[in-house]
Amino acid sequence: MKIRWIVISFLILCSCEDKQTSKQSNAPKSKDSIVEQVKEIPKKTTASEYPILTDDNAMEYFLEYEKVNKEDKVRITTDYGTIDIQLYDKTKFHRANFIYLTKRKYFDGTQFYRVVKNFVIQGGSSDDYNIAKRRRKIGKYLLPPDTKRGYTHKRGAVSMPSSEIENAYKLASPFQFFIINRTGGADYLDKDYTVFGEVIRGMDVVDEINSVETDEGDWPLHNVYIRKIEIID
Repeated sequence: MKIRWIVISFLILCSCEDKQTSKQSNAPKSKDSIVEQVKEIPKKTTASEYPILTDDNAMEYFLEYEKVNKEDKVRITTDYGTIDIQLYDKTKFHRANFIYLTKRKYFDGTQFYRVVKNFVIQGGSSDDYNIAKRRRKIGKYLLPPDTKRGYTHKRGAVSMPSSEIENAYKLASPFQFFIINRTGGADYLDKDYTVFGEVIRGMDVVDEINSVETDEGDWPLHNVYIRKIEIID
């Protein structure tokens, strides 16, 4: 009887050890071990065609970019019609920035999100999460003003708003732009914001967008989409 009890005790002990071993095999340590082995497998890396832009590298990048990307006309397609814009060569950083964003299709699906009656329509942004993701892939940077080229905020002028952050130098938000709709223009903006182009066709479309109904914050009650911006000859 004593021998039988010893045998039974031994079998129970072995069973417990087997269960413990089974539990340990499902523990995070084993999982980490697999992860480490996976990490050791070399992965193919593809270099991005575009760098992530920052305040430190954006100006240098656009200095080189504008030398080989000489396009200076774009077309904005909206549900109200098309607007053709001539970009100015003298404001080379702002022209290069706009061409760069156009080629990367950043503007497609953004909106004219601010409409001030008899003054301006402002576009290039949206509350769409996908647009925010698009921005993150491009980078976070501001452009310095370039206001001494002789261009004014006349009717049809295309200009760039300053960043929403408080800054003494009116650094521009590169993803947005506005078009002056006001008869007689708005020359009081000349010293603070960079005019980098003008509407050469489609001011009737600008006027129609400027007439849409808005809320108290100048946001159109019905979204005014920029379906696409493309380079034209």
